[in-house]
Amino acid sequence: MSVINDIDVQALQTNTAAVRANPQLGQATFSVNGSWRGGCRLTAQTGALTQGREQDDTRIARYVMSGDEPTTLLGTDSAVSPAEYLPQALAGCYTVTLAAQAAAQGIELKDSRLELEGDVDLRGFLGIDPSGRPGLQQVRVRLHVDAPDTFREQLEALISLVESRSPIRDTLVSPVDVVTTLA
Repeated sequence: MSVINDIDVQALQTNTAAVRANPQLGQATFSVNGSWRGGCRLTAQTGALTQGREQDDTRIARYVMSGDEPTTLLGTDSAVSPAEYLPQALAGCYTVTLAAQAAAQGIELKDSRLELEGDVDLRGFLGIDPSGRPGLQQVRVRLHVDAPDTFREQLEALISLVESRSPIRDTLVSPVDVVTTLA
């Protein structure tokens, strides 16, 4: 097989076959551990990745992420806002899903670029309107795809596939159980 969009198509097919044969391998748990740094600041680090109930010991890197709010939202504007991390997560997931699904279909991408925006109504967060949602009200994604040998209809079908298979998009559009406990 070949490499398309920097995706090893044979490895993609092998992974798909392995999960099809053993659905437990399709179960993955990502973890992040964070600590408050005063004000609106947080420093977090990636934790263990578990797949198929086994910890992935090959992932030895630990990535550090910082969070803060803009000064107009009581922060010091020293890091990315959590409201910016969420669209970034969607953009990253769309990129992974687009590259892999395009490769699986033999579509070679020359380039792709995303523009995302998310709207928040602060009245919910501030308790001004108890019936208002404190979360993102809408996320808009504008996706630019350059695949010279691909018809627009094929790209539209590919984008529909990306929307239906993106784990982060699914998390945003479907209710997800969030369990919070005090340690």
